[in-house]
Amino acid sequence: MKKIVQQISILLCLTFILTLPYFVFAANSSSTNPLNKLEEVGSGANGPYAAATETSVATIVGTVISAALSLLGVIFIILIVIAGYGWMTAGGNEEKVSKATARIKTAIIGLVVTLAAYAIWFFISNYLL
Repeated sequence: MKKIVQQISILLCLTFILTLPYFVFAANSSSTNPLNKLEEVGSGANGPYAAATETSVATIVGTVISAALSLLGVIFIILIVIAGYGWMTAGGNEEKVSKATARIKTAIIGLVVTLAAYAIWFFISNYLL
């Protein structure tokens, strides 16, 4: 019973935390839809903040980077599952266990390198360009 109460309280807390940003909007607006409010705020910008079209370079680069990061995430999950399966089916064979742990370590290192590359690109594109 205590575990169920604990799980329900965690679920309620997470629901509260995830829905809280929906209710926090600083500007008074006649529309109640959050997307309409964001479009209203963005429409007041002039000059270099023009809306991106589907064929703009920024949109194409963003789509390519998003697709590449998604593909790398899927590859990371596949590598972790394969390594975990190898570890579970090792049957006490130390060579197979060490091979699986090495595969997990290299997959995590690859993920860290990928996230670092994304962070560097994000910094360059937002602050230097």
